[in-house]
Formats: sequence, C-alpha cells, structure tokens
Amino acid sequence: MSNFLINTLLSHYPDPEDLINNLCWPSSSRPEIEEIEALTILIKELSNKSQEERFICKVQSVIWDQCMSLLKMISSADDGGKDLLSSVCGLFAVCVSTCQTDDVSEQVSHGLLQVLMTRDDANNETGRLDVDVAIEVTAVLLSSISYDRDIIFRTLSCTLCCVKDLSDSIVSKIIVRIWFTILKSCHKEAESEVLHQIWEDLLSWHQRDQTESVSARVLLCLTALSDHLYSWETSQNRPDPRRSQRFFRAIQAGLTHKDSVTRKRALYLLTRCVALAEIKKEDVFTSVEPHTDEILFRWMPEQQHLLREFWEDFALVLETLEENQIHVIRPVLKRIDVLVETTATDIQGGLFSPSWLLCVYQRMFHSENKAVMKEGVNHLLELKALHHSAFALAFSQFVIGPLMDVLAESALYHRAPQQNIKDCPELGVKLQIFMVNFFSSLPEENRGSVLLQIIQRLGSRQWCAVPLLFLSQALSCLPPCPLLGSDGLNAFREVMRCTMITHQVLLRGASQCFLLHAALCLTDVSAVSLDEIFGFLAHFRADESLCRGTALWKELCNWLQTNEGRFLLTDGDLGSSELRSKVASIFSYVQQRLNTFLAVPANSDQKGSLPDPAEAELVARAVLLTADLQKTRDEEPGLELLLQPLLDVLRRLSTNVYLVLHKTDKSLQLMLRLLQLHRRRSDTEQENEDVVAVALKTHMLSVVDSVQEFLLRRLSGELKELCDVERSELYLSVLRELVLTYSTVSWYGLNLQQNYIPKLTTHCLRILNEPSEQNPSVPGQVQRAVSMGTLALLCDMADQGVLKSQSEAMRSLHSLTDYFYPSSSSSSSSQHLNQTLLKPTTVTLGHPEDGLLLKDWGRIVAQFIGDQWTCLSFLQKCTGTVRAPEAPEVPEVLRAAVDALALLPGHLVLPVLDFMASVLPQQVVQCEESLCVEVICASWKVVQALSTNPHDFWSTLLGFVRLAFDHGLLQLTEEQNPSITACIQQILSELMELAQVRSGVFNVLIQHCCETWLPAEGVQSDAVFSTALLHLDILTEACVYGPVFRRDQRLVQEVQSYVEQLGDSCAANTAVSSDNRDDQFPRVCALAFLCRLNPSNRLHQRLMEELVLRLLRKDAEISKSKVRYYSNSIQHRVKNRVWQTLLLLLHKLRPEFVSECVLSHVCEAGFCSNQASVKYLIEWNLILILHLNPSHIQNLWNCFSLEHEKTKTSICTFLSVLVHLNVLFPKLQEKEVQWRRAVEVSLQWCFSHNFSVRLYALLALKRVWELEDAHVLMEESLGGLTTVVQACLQQAEAMQNTGNAMKNWSRIQEHFFFSAFHPIRDYSVETIFQTFPSLSELADDEWIPPWKFESFVVFPMCAALPLKNSVRDLCELQPGDWIQQDKGVLDQDERWAEVQKKITPWKLSVQEQEPELMAQQRAARLGKLTSNLLVVASLIDKPTNLGGLCRTCEIFGAKALVLDSLRHSNDKQFQALSVSSELWLPMLEVKPAELSDYLQRKKREGYWVIGVEQTSNSQSLQDYTFPERSLLLLGNEREGIPANLLQLVDVCVEIPQHGVTRSLNVHVSAALLVWEYTRQHLGQNPAV
Repeated sequence: MSNFLINTLLSHYPDPEDLINNLCWPSSSRPEIEEIEALTILIKELSNKSQEERFICKVQSVIWDQCMSLLKMISSADDGGKDLLSSVCGLFAVCVSTCQTDDVSEQVSHGLLQVLMTRDDANNETGRLDVDVAIEVTAVLLSSISYDRDIIFRTLSCTLCCVKDLSDSIVSKIIVRIWFTILKSCHKEAESEVLHQIWEDLLSWHQRDQTESVSARVLLCLTALSDHLYSWETSQNRPDPRRSQRFFRAIQAGLTHKDSVTRKRALYLLTRCVALAEIKKEDVFTSVEPHTDEILFRWMPEQQHLLREFWEDFALVLETLEENQIHVIRPVLKRIDVLVETTATDIQGGLFSPSWLLCVYQRMFHSENKAVMKEGVNHLLELKALHHSAFALAFSQFVIGPLMDVLAESALYHRAPQQNIKDCPELGVKLQIFMVNFFSSLPEENRGSVLLQIIQRLGSRQWCAVPLLFLSQALSCLPPCPLLGSDGLNAFREVMRCTMITHQVLLRGASQCFLLHAALCLTDVSAVSLDEIFGFLAHFRADESLCRGTALWKELCNWLQTNEGRFLLTDGDLGSSELRSKVASIFSYVQQRLNTFLAVPANSDQKGSLPDPAEAELVARAVLLTADLQKTRDEEPGLELLLQPLLDVLRRLSTNVYLVLHKTDKSLQLMLRLLQLHRRRSDTEQENEDVVAVALKTHMLSVVDSVQEFLLRRLSGELKELCDVERSELYLSVLRELVLTYSTVSWYGLNLQQNYIPKLTTHCLRILNEPSEQNPSVPGQVQRAVSMGTLALLCDMADQGVLKSQSEAMRSLHSLTDYFYPSSSSSSSSQHLNQTLLKPTTVTLGHPEDGLLLKDWGRIVAQFIGDQWTCLSFLQKCTGTVRAPEAPEVPEVLRAAVDALALLPGHLVLPVLDFMASVLPQQVVQCEESLCVEVICASWKVVQALSTNPHDFWSTLLGFVRLAFDHGLLQLTEEQNPSITACIQQILSELMELAQVRSGVFNVLIQHCCETWLPAEGVQSDAVFSTALLHLDILTEACVYGPVFRRDQRLVQEVQSYVEQLGDSCAANTAVSSDNRDDQFPRVCALAFLCRLNPSNRLHQRLMEELVLRLLRKDAEISKSKVRYYSNSIQHRVKNRVWQTLLLLLHKLRPEFVSECVLSHVCEAGFCSNQASVKYLIEWNLILILHLNPSHIQNLWNCFSLEHEKTKTSICTFLSVLVHLNVLFPKLQEKEVQWRRAVEVSLQWCFSHNFSVRLYALLALKRVWELEDAHVLMEESLGGLTTVVQACLQQAEAMQNTGNAMKNWSRIQEHFFFSAFHPIRDYSVETIFQTFPSLSELADDEWIPPWKFESFVVFPMCAALPLKNSVRDLCELQPGDWIQQDKGVLDQDERWAEVQKKITPWKLSVQEQEPELMAQQRAARLGKLTSNLLVVASLIDKPTNLGGLCRTCEIFGAKALVLDSLRHSNDKQFQALSVSSELWLPMLEVKPAELSDYLQRKKREGYWVIGVEQTSNSQSLQDYTFPERSLLLLGNEREGIPANLLQLVDVCVEIPQHGVTRSLNVHVSAALLVWEYTRQHLGQNPAV
C-alpha cells in the first residue's frame, strides 16, 4: 500500500526533494505523530528507489534539522513525550540507514556521547539533549548502521564510565538499550571482545573500590548481562565467570550487602554459575590471587552430587534469611551445620572455601531482627569446626572484623528466659568458652597476631558498657601465655581510653579489672620494660578498679614479684651487669623513677603552669606497689629509703624560699596522691594492721609542719599569677588531705585549730577586705580568688565536723558573718552576695601565658561565687545568720541565691541549694509565697538541666530534695499556702516521670522522706510525722513502685547485678562506692518505714489505715479498668505489690478497722479475675484476717452464696481458704456448726460443671473431712451425708482411669499453697516478697530477697513478722502449678517437615504469542470502560492469588492481566476466587523467560514498568503518581522479582508498613496499587 501511495505522489512531484520539503516541518514547531510517520515512510520507500547525492544530502539535512531539533525539543518538554520520541527515533533510524556514510554516523555518535559524558546540570540547559533521549538515540544509531568497530568501542568506553556515576535507572537504560544493541549487532568474535572489555572494566573497578555502592552497581550490570555471560559459547576472549576469583569476590560482597535487591542479584549470579558448571561437566576452579592460595569456586564432575547439595543448601539458607523472622529461620539453621561440616571436612581439599560460610553469618549479623542477629552469633560461637586449626585460622579475620562489630550490639547480651537476674548472660558465657577454644585451636605462630588485632579492634571504636565488659571478661579467661609485647600494651591502653566514655561507673570499673587481668596473663614480660608497665598501669583509676587492698592489687603485686628481673631493659638501663641487676630490681627502678621525677633544673620557669599530675599518679602508685611487694616478701619495708628524696624536698619547703617552683609543685602532687591512694578499700584487713599505710603516714607526719607553713605563706598573698589559681587548688587539696589524715593526732589537731586555721582565716579576710582596685590587676584579683577558695575549704571541713565547735578555728570562721553581712547600713546588707571578680585588662598582664588563661576567666569567677555560697551555707547552719528578727533581709538573700543558680555551672550549685535548704523552710512564713515558689522552681530547673550529667546530678538532686521536701515545707497545707503546695505537687509529678527513665531518682526522695518522718535512730516528734499524712501519695507510690525499664535500661541493671554478685573477686565492687540506685530500693525503704510504725501511736495507726484504703482503691481501679491484664504486666505487678503491702501491715491494723473496711474489700477482690500470684496473696490475707478475727467467719460463708456469673471460677479463691480451715478451726466458736457448714459448701461445689472448681472443692472437702476430731463431729452432725462425702472422696482417689484427671488431682495436692505452705508459720518478710513470687512464677525482677532489707535499710526486728522464715521447707520448693499442661517437644525431624526448598527456574523455553481479544470484545459490547493499566503476573504460580488478581483487575478496569499460562483460568481454585471475571478481562500469556523481551517491547510503546518490590530506592505508594500508561510487574510469592528483570523496571513502588510481618500477600499488594492507579486516573477519559 505504501509503495502504491509513493508512486502516486511521485507522479505529481517528480522531484523527491520537493516532496520531502513539503512533508518537513519548521524546526521550531512540534509536529504530530502522523506527520513524522509519513515522512519516515516516504524516505524509507525513496531509499529503495533513489541513491542520488542530492537525495542523500536532503536526508542528512532531515537528520540535523528535523530529527535532532525535535529531539532537543522533546528533551526540554515537561511531559517527556514518549510517544513522540518513538516516532522520531523511527525516522532517525530510516535516515541513518539511508545515508550509510561514516561522517554522519561519526558526527551523530560524537554528539550523543558528549551528552552522556556531561554531568551536573548541564543536561538541563535549553537546546540540549537529555540523557534518556541520548541513550535511546544511541541505541537506534547502533542498530541502524553496519558494524563499525570504532563507534562501538568508543560508545562502550563512554558508557562504562557512565555506569560508575549515574543513577540506577539510567544505568539500567544504558545496559538494556545500548549494551544489548551492541551485543546483538556483533558477530561471535566481536561479541566476545565486547563482553571481555565490560567484564574486565567492571571487575577491575570493584577490585579497586570495594564499597557497597560499587558492589551494587557491578552486580546490577553483571546480572543484566547474565544471559550472555552464562553461555555455551567458548572462545579465547569470552569471559568465564566460573574461573574468575574477582567475580566471586564481587558475589560475596553482594551476598552480604545491606540492600536486598543487590543480595538477590548476587545469589542469582551464583546459582546461574553453579547451574552452568553442572551442565558443562568440566573440572574448573578460580584462578589464585596474589598473597593467597584460597580457591573460591571449584567444580569437579566426580563430586557433582556433593557440590550440588552444598550449593543448594547454601542458596536455601540465604533465601530464608531474607525473611527476617526467627521462627522461619531457626529450622534452617540445621542446614548451616551441614554446610559447616562439609566445609570443615574438605578444608584441605579446596572444594569449598570457608569464606562462603562467613557470608551466611555476616548476613545474619546484618539482619534487622535482633533475634536473628543473636541466633547467628550464638551459632558461630558454638561452632565445633573452629576446633580445627586450619578452620580457625580461616575464620580469624572474620572474628576480628564482622564478629567483633556485631558483638558491639548491646541487645545481644540480654539474659535468657531461664536465667536469673544475677546470672551471666548466655552470650557472655558462650563468649568466654569461644575465646578459649578459638585461641587454643589457632596455630601457635598466629595466636599473638590475632590476639593483638582483636585488642586493637576493641580500641578502634567507642563501645557501650555492656559489650565491652563481656568482651573484656572473655579475654581475661584466656590461659596465661606470653603473646603480647609493647604493641599489646598500647592496644590495651587504647581500649582503656574507650572505657572512659560510659556513664556506668561499676561496669567501667569491672571492664578495667578484666582488661588488667588479661594484660597480666598475656604479656611477654621479656618484651616490655618497667617504664611501659607502670605507664600502662597509670590508666587504671583507683576509684574504679586498681586500689590497694583489692584482689586485683594483690594479683598485680604477685605478678610483679614473679617476673622481677625478667623485664626488658631500655637503652638507658644498659651498662655493667651490676647496674643492670639493680635496674632490673623493681625497688631500684621505682627509686630511680622517683629521683627523676623530682629532678627539676634550677633555671626552670618560676611562674609556669602546674606539671602534669599524671606523672605524680604513676610514681605514687609505683611507690605503693613496691612497698606492698616488699611486704609480701616479708622484707623490711624500704619505704623510708624510697621516700627519702621526697621527704627532703618537703622538709625544705618552709625554709628554702629559693626552691624551684616546679620542684615544690611535683613534691606536693606526689604527696597528695600518696595520701589519697594509700588507704585500703578492702574490709579484710583493718587500716591499723596495714603496715604500709602506718609507715607512710608516720613518714609524712614528720614533714607536715613544714608543708603547712609553706601552704600558709603561699595562700596568704604570694599567689599572684593566673596560673596560680590552678596551683592554689593543688595547695588546698593537700591541706584538706592533711587535715583529714592527721586530725586525730592530738598535737596536730590542737595546733591546727588553735593557731593554723585562725591565722589562715585572718590573712584571707584581710585580702578580701582590701579596697577594690580602680584598674583591676591580675595579682589583686587572683589573691581574692585564692582567699575565697581557702575560706570555702575551711568552712567545708568545719561543716563536716572536723573542727571542734568551741575551738579558736570555729570562732575565726564565724567572723565571716561580718564580711558577708556588714551591719553598717541596711542598703549594703547583701553587698558581698554574688560578688564577682573584675577581669584584668591586657595592660596589667604579667606573664605571657596569662593571655591564654584569661580566656578561662569565666570559670574562675564562677568558682569565686560558688566559694562564697559554701561559706554562706556553713554560716547559716552553724550560726543561723539569717534570723527571723532580720526578716526583711530574707527575701533579698533568697533572690541572690536564685541569681546564683542562674550564674553558676552545674557542679557549683550544691552550696546554693544547701543554703536555701537552711533558710527557706524556717523563713517560709515570713517570705512572700511567690518568692518561695520561684526558689523551688529555679532549683528544680537546675536539677532537670543536669539529668544527663551523672557526675553532678545525684548530689544536686539530693540537695534539691532536702530543700523542697523539708518538713517545714511539707507541713504547709493547701488552705494556708496554695501556690507552694501546688508547686511541690507539680514537681513531685515531674520527678516521678523522671524516675521512670532514670533509675535511682525516686530512691533519693523516699529515703529523705522516711528519714524525716521517722528516723531509724532517735525519736521524731509527732508534728514532723504528721507531715507524712499530708503527703501520703509519696508513700503510696513507693509501696507499689518498680518501674518496668526500657529494654536497654533493664539490661544495664541486670549486668550491674551480675557484676555485684562477683563480690571481691572483681575489684570494682570494692573500689566503686555503692549508690543505692536499685529499682527496688523505694519499696524496701517504704516497707521498712511501715515496719517501724508503732500501732499504739494514734498518728501511726491513722497513717497505716489511710494507706491501706488507698492501696485497696488502687487495686479496685485496676480490676475495673479495661486495660489488658496479662502475666507480669505492669497491672499485674502493681496488684501484687498492693497485696504484699497489705499482708505486711495486717498484724498492725486495728481489728475494728479490718472488719469494717478491709474484709469486704478482700472478699470483693477475690471475685475478680486475678493472676496466680495475686490470687494466693488475697487468699493468704483472708486466712490471716479470719485467724485474727474468727468472729467474722460468716463473711466467708456469704461469699459462697453470691452469684457471680462472669467469674464462676473465682469461687476457687474461697475454696482455697477452706483448704486451710485447720488454721482457723481452733479459734472458731460453735465448731460443730462451722465444720458442718464447711462440709456442705465443699460438697455443693464438688458437683460444679467446671473441672477446676470441682478439683478445688474436692481438695477442700478432703482437708475439712480430715480435720482432727472430725470423726466425732460427722456422726453427730451429718447423718446421711456421710455416705455421700465418702463416696466423693473415694471417687477422687480413683481418678487414675480418667485421662489427665488423676494428674491434676495429684498436682493440686502437691501444690505449694496446699502442701508445704502454712499461713501462720510461714508469715515472714522472706515468704511474702521472695518465696511466694518465685513459687507463683512471677518475674524474678519482682523478687525482693532478704539481704536487700538488711543492706539497704535498717530493718526492725519483729517477732510478729520476722525477716526470714524459720522453716526452710517452703523456700526449697520449685515453681509449679497444677493447671499447667505438659508441653510436647517437637522432634527434630518434625521441625524440618516445614522447611520448603525454593527452586529458582534458571532456564526456561520461551515462545511469543499474540493476545486474544475475545474478552475485550465481550466487555466492549456491554459498554465496559478500561484503562491503560497492564498487570503482569507471569511470575506468580498460586491459582488462588491469580484468581483474586483477575477479579481485582476486572473490577477496576485494567487493560489486561498477563499470566505465565492461560491454563490457570480452568483451575477450580482460580475460578473460586475469580467468580467469572476472566470472561470480561483480557488475559495474555507470557512465559517467565519471555518477560525480558515483553517488557522491552512495552517500554518502546511508551509504558512505564513499575515493580512492586521493596528496594533501597523504592518510592512510597502514597507519594507516587502513576503515568497513564503503567505496567505493574508483580514478583513471585517467595523470591519476588528476579534480579535479571529489576534493571528493566523504571521505578519500584512499595506500600508503607508499620507492623512486624515483612510483606503483604502479592494479591493484596497488587490490589492496593491497582486501586491507587484507578483513584488517580478516576474522571479522566478512559481508553475503550
């Protein structure tokens, strides 16, 4: 037809050029598609008729004027113009084919490649082609010209550069349109050459840069080329993936990639490679890389069965790991064992590289599910194959790298469900065993290097406290072996640096202990010097780990003694043998080190900053270690000889004014650290028995006078430089330590208090009272700062009780009152509050370093103000400076205190809080209420600001609690002071919120309140105790307190408990002071407070009764609430705590109160639905109430008469009470009547429809029947009922033939509540708070052992309620419940019945078919409208999913549904869900292997291919706008979209999910996307 039309046109237009001109359009206009197609047909037909030069030139002009200009116009258009682009490319292809000249092809190719190579925003410029258009045109050009090697390889080089930095979508287009076109246009040899260039370029790129982004891009390209790479064709240049080591390195990188699509591509390439090897049946192996003899892949036909099984299991495991659900993954772990066993068996054969197993473990380590991650770690740690030397060596780098990385995850260290709180976590135990086995399996020559790398890995990152602790402990378990030298000590030092970042002091100290033990066991002493050893020891803190008297200190002494003389000598130590032996002696070394430390040149700077105190720390510790070392040898202590150089310098301090300043500084630093470090922390040896400590104090006492005279002189005005501010801190620290150490020495204390302190106080006041300078100078301001700091130190020591109240020192300090509160005039009464230091001008600076130190002037001023408030706090406590007669001054002073809180940093606010706590409660009546509220709120804000600062938070919190919860403020009522009481209530609420996230906060408050209301020692007045009644909510909250911490906080608590139970074997427990931040402390404190209450005291009795009523109301509120009440929930725990507290108080309550207010609540609670632990406590309470009040037995009988339809089984609670009638019976009146009533009630319920009720009733009947003297009563009271009762009991005993009935009957009789438990004999604190919770299977963090009552508080001894149970029978029972059914354990083989092997179809035959139109025609007759949406489901194989998809697509008017086979429509399962929708919906058949070509064809037709898949670059469904021509590609139910099809996808869309399950059903996912497409295009003109 076209030929006929062309001939007709030519008959009217004989010149073809004119005809072309008429069909051409202006370059600036946009033609219709029909115009372009007409011109295309014309040129195509003319090219067959004419090849004249004029015609060729005209065609070339069409290329440049029409095609290229129109392509640029399409590039700049907003709508993309896909339909137009297809037509233009068709015209361009015809024109290029017609010209067939190298010049045109070269020019066009050059321009297109320039576009591809252009980056940034240059492609967005007007008049330029964009990348997408350039790719399409390049593909058309390559397919339209004959084979041109230069153009092809130039294009190939250009696109290889492009794939390295363009987006995935563009790279996919380059591969599909350009690379595939090149490969199709080449002959065999050229195709091999092209593949070889791509192969080498990609793998070389990956070898150079093995980042995740490069791995993902390389695998994308290789997957796209997989059909060409895995070919039967063989040639010299054609790449063979089976033989390439670099290829399998890229595969392994992909298998452990974070992106799921990249992992899928890697596994796809691996399985294709295995399939090809199996088909070709050749003996192949990868080439060996330099520096390694590892072969990553090998195939031997004779081992085909073994190899196939290995790789199938390997693929199954990796596919299963994609599920991220532990219940799916756990059954497949057995396959990992098979892989490991196979690899370990063949470790020398080379068939299987261990690196493939590492991919499996690393994939588990990278899982989003922490349970999967933990399972992988546990599985690796338990590998028996690691006991093989070669296998352990192959795994060593994996242990150093990925395993150490995953072990940094704190969540892995949670204890197992069967473990107790104080047990070592399961992973911690396995880690210790693993470390020992792993290093014992390594070849001896490799152990040192691997260990060093592990320690270096520990020091290469910041670790959380818990992982570092257990890794350090695992290292400490290694057997002693000289593996490490100085590099090892340096690595340990780096680890120590990492431990300093954690806030958990106890865990930090424990880690230091384990690390030091490991270092001692693993260091080769012949490779390290004493300098390195003592330098390493300096990093261990005395207040956390390495302190005298601990087991760690003794271990270090023994280690030094054992290895003395074996340490490496440094260059300076070499010389004569005599000198060498002296230096090798630790005593000689330390003596030389001390002399070197004190040696300071005489011409050194006299005004410089302080020397580094770390050197003094090192020398002091070395001295004490040497002294203890001599003591262990029973040698004469050489401490005096050792300290002689130091003592000589200290003696000359007061007499030699020309002594070098740095020498005095160093001597004082060393003296300070010796006095601080010499004290033992262990309780095993008293200080007076510590020979070393006594000797040290004796020697130091000989130089005390000289040192103190020197300090007096220096602190009295000699310090005048900015660097002297820091020096004064050293002086004051030395003075404090001397006073604390020697204050008990009579002559020293007398001189100190009568002479020294008064002199020092007088000098300081003289300096402070000097007139202010007009031009502030450094000397003047420094002297003021030093003087105020000195006075603050003296006031602080006096506040601690070091000074006698009537001494001259105290009188001199009291004179500070005149300084701070001068009485000259009222206007100046507070002129010395918050006084500041004036910053010196630069003109007055006297030292070069002063300019730098002035930058720190703010810190000096803040310290100056803080020191003032230390003095003011002391004066207020001792003399009550701010008194009621001077009330007008109180507001002014308090406002100054509030200002100070705003000025001072967190570590300096405590004195201000102490001052306000001394003033505000006593003066609250005289102050304005608004001012009091301002003071309290300002203080609370300071506490909140410090909540993340553990160093200052706790002391500040305690200071605030003493202020805001002083009894003077607690006694205020809402009527008297509404603002203050409201403020305190609001702060209390916020404090409780803080306590929920910060363990220990509530501890501070409840301990203060209990000590305020009722001190453990002494007697408190009723007036103070009455404030507890006003704030009963605090006590109520404490009785039920026990926050359920976040999982990470609970972990820290559990690990701290584990460290604490290690006792003295872990030195951190001795070095770190206890902080009482246990989350059970508030309850223990409140319960101890309640136990100290006196029932005869009216106020005490009132408090107990109001507390009981509040607790009962709280229980009732929980019972009536609609919150789900499950075992160990917070509701369960609170109810349990309520009834425990009531049980504790029951013996103290008035009988009248119990009968009127408590008994009815207990009975009502018994009818509620309660957890087992709560049920037992209610029953116990009811038994005790009736035991104490036997006259109220009628209340029990009434409970059996009530009808509770919704809680029929609750009657078991009261039947349980009847089981213990033997406890109540002796006190009952009318025993015959009560016994008969018990028999009748029990017998009645023996015929209940509920099996549990019948068992309880039978047990009650049996126990009542067996009561003492029951045989006498039964004849007198029961008459004919005796026979019935006996028959029931005989039937109960004959249950062995009735299934599980006999088991349950035996269990209920053996249950602890009905067997070993006695309500009166076992009434103790231990039973209530530990034994009962443990036997009723309450979570172990709810148990309160007796030792907590003994150690946390002063617990009163009480005969009515002893702390511990006298009879141990109950405590020795194991938890058990008769209603618990046996749980069968699945057989291992049965577990494997659910494992499904997933087989990927690697090769399928393909056929192209045309779609049938019958369904579309049938729908058109009914007027049905359809959209342009295609749904491709060729990868789905379940008929139910396909039937549902068919129905969904038909309902929403999809254009067609694509299946892998139309035979699905005849399946009954398909038809059950499709409900005849297949009759109205076009369905096409496209085999899975045909999908690649089908998708490319649809893309050329203008369709956007949209993958329904979760990828790292996928777009959210709620944000995506569907093009009109959309094709939905649905993945397989198990594997998703195959890797080789993903690069054909234009975009991936995923559905936002918030649940735990990984993915939706494929039909549901497709339905959501089909509806969203329909919604977006609703109202537009549909296609018919």
